[in-house]
Amino acid sequence: MDSIDLRLIELLRENARSSYAELARKVGLSAPAVHERVGKLETAGTIRGYRAEVDYDALGLGVTALIGIIEDSGADTDDVLTALRAMPEVESCYFMAGVESYQLTVRVGTIAELEQLIVRVNRTPGVASTRTAIALSTKWENRPQPNLG
Repeated sequence: MDSIDLRLIELLRENARSSYAELARKVGLSAPAVHERVGKLETAGTIRGYRAEVDYDALGLGVTALIGIIEDSGADTDDVLTALRAMPEVESCYFMAGVESYQLTVRVGTIAELEQLIVRVNRTPGVASTRTAIALSTKWENRPQPNLG
């Protein structure tokens, strides 16, 4: 991966709907060359997908929370992860160093729905306990990293 690939990734993170011609102008290559490079980045798994940025309040998902999970010492990690993956409210799951095994980002419509989700997570076999923090507002998320190259 060279500096042009890094710049293409940066540009696509800023606007994944950019045309190959627009990207080509910004990196100084032809559109077919950019198309080929982006294709190789996709094939290699460096670019894993393209997503729409949405207003979660407009979708009725105005409550964002972070749930830390402490696994039971005898937990089957694969079973815990399978159960968490089946919960549509869980947007992301990070394996953590430290006391908590996982950190979840979840989105729900109401505090009552969050309470129901926390109960479901706590009832998941292999989960010893949870700790939840509710986001009061989102200042930014999914911010592209500046100057990758």
